[in-house]
Amino acid sequence: MKKLLLIEDDVTVRENTAELLELSNYEVLTASNGKLGIEKAKQEVPDIIVCDIMMPEVDGYGVLEALSKNPETLNIPFIFLSAKTEHKDIRKGMDLGADDYLTKPFEEDELLSAIESRLARVAILNSYKKEEPSLPEEEKLKDLEDLRAIFGKQELQLFKKGDTIYEKDKHANYFYLIKRGVVKVHRIDNQGKELITELYKEDDFFGNHAHDPQSAYEDYATALEDTQLFAVSREEFHKILNGNPKITMQLVEVLDNNLSELKQQLMDMAYGSVRKKTANTILLFAERIKKHPLKSIRISRADLAGVAGMAPESLIRTLSDFKKEGLIEIEGRNIKLLDSQALKQIK
Repeated sequence: MKKLLLIEDDVTVRENTAELLELSNYEVLTASNGKLGIEKAKQEVPDIIVCDIMMPEVDGYGVLEALSKNPETLNIPFIFLSAKTEHKDIRKGMDLGADDYLTKPFEEDELLSAIESRLARVAILNSYKKEEPSLPEEEKLKDLEDLRAIFGKQELQLFKKGDTIYEKDKHANYFYLIKRGVVKVHRIDNQGKELITELYKEDDFFGNHAHDPQSAYEDYATALEDTQLFAVSREEFHKILNGNPKITMQLVEVLDNNLSELKQQLMDMAYGSVRKKTANTILLFAERIKKHPLKSIRISRADLAGVAGMAPESLIRTLSDFKKEGLIEIEGRNIKLLDSQALKQIK
């Protein structure tokens, strides 16, 4: 019987969830706050942890961070259970090393499936460890920050605004980390129209991570502003991942989140109104370039149109409408958000 630690401050949620898990043949330990949860995890070393985020004493992020520093609890699968649904909250948890993230209210099957899949993953990784020689403990990477540190040892590559970083159909030689700047990944459709499929900012990884040595880039990558990158060869990158399965899974989670964003972007492009597409695109750029909502975003109309998936003329007309409505200010190529909440509510 697998041992599960449930850390949850809400008595009703804790008791109901514990009962559900016990009926599903788990030995369930519980803790009513983050501080008690950390202590119980170190004492009992459970097979998996399910943890709320907003709690007294120590929040869920603090629990995960504390357990990540303890060798005995470092590799325990960790699932966040929270009412927080903002992407930045999910991304923060995943960057800290969480294995999954479920939002309340959740379905019973959803929780059980998440737990079963994480335990199965651990079993698979443990079987790999028996078959492959492992790295000394001091050489293993603990989290994505350790991976970023390895990239940071590489020679810095500098790209001016508008420079091409890689081209479609060219051999995929490198995987990248952004030290400074913003990069757009884009493609050209049959009519010659540009579609921006992703935006990457400081501390983001990007590039082709396929194992196939003959693989090529599927898109173009271009610097949206003066950009500094670290690059690791594809061969070296896969050596790092093969020796650090936990890092591999954390990176997969990050890339999966990027794909989810792309799917939502494509849905908005296909079915959203022109006003909604334009508003969402402005907000996306503001978020990705890490600008305060009231600060100006310097971005070309063509790039905005490329992300929104519309003709530049339609975008310019909509921007003019937003300006008249007092939602934004336009100064040359700069767009200043005056009412980000109103932009979010546009249908």
